[in-house]
Amino acid sequence: MRATASILQKMAKQMGAVVFLEPEYELIGHITFKNGKTSFFSNARLDINGFGSSHLVSDKGYCNYFLKQFGYQVTEGQTFFNDKVCANILHPRNIHDGWVYAQELGMPVIVKPLSLSQGVLVTKIHDEYEYYQVAEKIFQTQSGLLVEKFYRGNDFRILVFDDEAVATYQRIPLSVTGDGQSTITQLLENKRQKLLNYGEKILINLNDFRIHQKLHRQNLSWETILPQDTVVYLLDNANLSNGGDSIDFTDNIHPDFQKLAINITKSLGLRLAGVDIITTDITKPVVDYTIIEVNSAPGLGHYMTLGEIQVKRVENFYLKVLQALEDS
Repeated sequence: MRATASILQKMAKQMGAVVFLEPEYELIGHITFKNGKTSFFSNARLDINGFGSSHLVSDKGYCNYFLKQFGYQVTEGQTFFNDKVCANILHPRNIHDGWVYAQELGMPVIVKPLSLSQGVLVTKIHDEYEYYQVAEKIFQTQSGLLVEKFYRGNDFRILVFDDEAVATYQRIPLSVTGDGQSTITQLLENKRQKLLNYGEKILINLNDFRIHQKLHRQNLSWETILPQDTVVYLLDNANLSNGGDSIDFTDNIHPDFQKLAINITKSLGLRLAGVDIITTDITKPVVDYTIIEVNSAPGLGHYMTLGEIQVKRVENFYLKVLQALEDS
């Protein structure tokens, strides 16, 4: 069973609620609370946030626009659209305009789909070939993309529920560590299998063009045998659903960053959110930060792999959310 569904079932049972889970994919379920109220969930998406706010943050362009209007520091970027959309808007910005803008920002830049999640097709691009490669892939399924300035720093997610920053962790891009015997392919497959055994959906694709590009820039191949303890990064984006790693900062985050994340969540009309921030040091008062993204249905399965303390923290979090749903 998937980790999120398993935690929800455990916490619901503790409350005297009943969970019915669709058995084939184990993603969508129905909760009946002791007081007779009911609620559906889809993986980590529960009925705790309003539809309007959840829909807003699902579009990265709109979310950035409003956050900027509210006075928060967001990524510098612009949206660009496929030909069908461009034919119906007042100020069309097409794929070629996106490349012109990328050059104005200066390489490298980040190109990402407007509405996909889990880091799908989020790519750090260095030249024209890479830009058109990822832009065309995005437009195969999406009507818009976002070209953003690349920001250096450490990538953190702060999980917020109402007035509490529940958990904070640094997200580290997909990597493998050499053992002196295994190829990069073998190391990556071992890592993927370990995460799958935990019950998480991992989007590690050995044919991912982004990994091929990253290896090429490091003069490596899939058959390279890495020396003992040598770390090689295979992606630039730090999404845990792409196989990234995490370091827990829940006990070390500075209160300034906790307050910032809570305020961001409230400004967007959300009760529950994962606020993704790049900053130099999250343990010190806020000096610099950039909001990368806000997620209204953050998954926590990967965070739980860090240990029993993290599992307990997630269980307590979901218990509070379920109690709020029952009382709403």
